[in-house]
Amino acid sequence: MAEASLYRRVLVIGGARSGKSGYAVALAESSHLLPVMLATAQAADAEMAERIARHRAERSSRWITHEEPLDLIGALRRCAAPDRIVVVDCATLWLSNLLSARCDLEAEGRALADELAALSGPVVFVSNEVGYGLVPSSAVGRRFRDAQGRLNQMLAQACDAVVEVKAGLPLQIKPASLPRIAF
Repeated sequence: MAEASLYRRVLVIGGARSGKSGYAVALAESSHLLPVMLATAQAADAEMAERIARHRAERSSRWITHEEPLDLIGALRRCAAPDRIVVVDCATLWLSNLLSARCDLEAEGRALADELAALSGPVVFVSNEVGYGLVPSSAVGRRFRDAQGRLNQMLAQACDAVVEVKAGLPLQIKPASLPRIAF
């Protein structure tokens, strides 16, 4: 965890219930900066409201929480500062909210990735890896899966570090040295 904390822009990806959020929270807390949570979830039903409450309860009282389901760029501009570390949990729910609002997913993702260099403080993004599963049976499901894959690629390019969490274990992807083979 210490290595990733040296970077100003970190993407934490992984499957559902892989430990992504817990890792991102621990990473932020290890920075000794004021931790800020930008939560993108909306409590549309009782089960989601319970999930949101559980996530809040898992964080210490030091955390400042802002809920922003759509205007993530504006929220990042307001919250990012040199003395703070912002955790965005999560890019996948943000993208889902944009899909429901009939926004241009590609343009929104590109705008977010382009904004990262201008932020005045460190940020950690949590995002789901959706490319390992089955091909969705509906057109909207396939559209979302494709948009999520493109968003993850854009964020990975814009971030200094990418960490994949599997079964609670962080695996640093970027930066990484690729093995060299001598012929």
